[in-house]
Amino acid sequence: NMNFLSGIWWSLPLVLVWATPQVTSSWWYMGAVGSSRVMCDNVPGLVSRQRQLCRRHPEAMLSIGRGVAAWTAECQHQFRRHRWDCNALERGQRLLGRVLLRSSRESAFVHAISSAGVVFAITRACSQGELKSCSCDPKKKGSARDSKGHFDWGGCSDNIDYGIKFARAFVDAKERKGKDARALMNLHNNRAGRKAVKRFLKQECKCHGVSGSCTLRTCWLAMADFRKTGDYLWKKYNGAIQVVMNQDGTGFTVANKRFKKPTKNDLVYFESSPDYCIRDRDVGSLGTAGRVCNQTSRGMDSCEVMCCGRGYDTSRVSRMTKCECKFHWCCAVRCQDCLEVVDIHTCKAPKSAGWISRT
Repeated sequence: NMNFLSGIWWSLPLVLVWATPQVTSSWWYMGAVGSSRVMCDNVPGLVSRQRQLCRRHPEAMLSIGRGVAAWTAECQHQFRRHRWDCNALERGQRLLGRVLLRSSRESAFVHAISSAGVVFAITRACSQGELKSCSCDPKKKGSARDSKGHFDWGGCSDNIDYGIKFARAFVDAKERKGKDARALMNLHNNRAGRKAVKRFLKQECKCHGVSGSCTLRTCWLAMADFRKTGDYLWKKYNGAIQVVMNQDGTGFTVANKRFKKPTKNDLVYFESSPDYCIRDRDVGSLGTAGRVCNQTSRGMDSCEVMCCGRGYDTSRVSRMTKCECKFHWCCAVRCQDCLEVVDIHTCKAPKSAGWISRT
């Protein structure tokens, strides 16, 4: 469904970034002329390996577009109460690129969640028969046994291994051309994102037998909702480990010896994050002026934290809400419309509200 796609903006160092839909984008152009070579040759920023994969699997690129939309929405959900809210793309495409040029926690999370989004989208497309190069997991055939006894593999198991293989080949291609610390960091976080999707692969079964008894079972493996991956990577973001390159430049070591060595599931970063309080192009910060804050919270969304001590404005607004809801047997809930007056608190702008740029 071309209307579903948001368009894709290709940027260094991250391969995939979601952008405002444009009818003139390469993806719409591909739909119009049907030429994968024309489409792939006109997408800026691809390395040769990515162009090869694009030409060979043009239908997979459309699936990746859905993956971009999924991970962007999940990133915005996870950061909705933070000063940096992963909304830079909606208000200035190049800002997220600035964030990713830093080796911060936010960059680590974006690489992980975007890589996960590609795995999820490609795997889902395989199961739905949208890709010529893959289908359901071919290894899930015959009989097997679990804690509940014997069962037969049936249905369509998600081909997660193909999704991971494709995402590794496509997303990692750009990073593999570099040998520097940031490339190694990005490859590590990309892999952590891919592994996170597979972590929530679950077995689902259907019973066959008299009155639904489970004398016979058919089972398959299915990915969990992408929110589970997002929640998991959010925990990894909060527990991300600061690292430095080892002496021979082949890997990482912890920056602080008191912390554990990162595993393949952990997110890693090199440099501390900016505070994101003010508009700063160089670090990809939109600032928090005008952001809604929570006057009663003590967390990251509190007015004190969100507004960086600048204070906040309060405006009183009226809105319609559902109230006095009653359950009626059987089976409806009926509510009345009530007018509610609420106070909305928004962060004040700094005295100098323009962009800061050091370049």
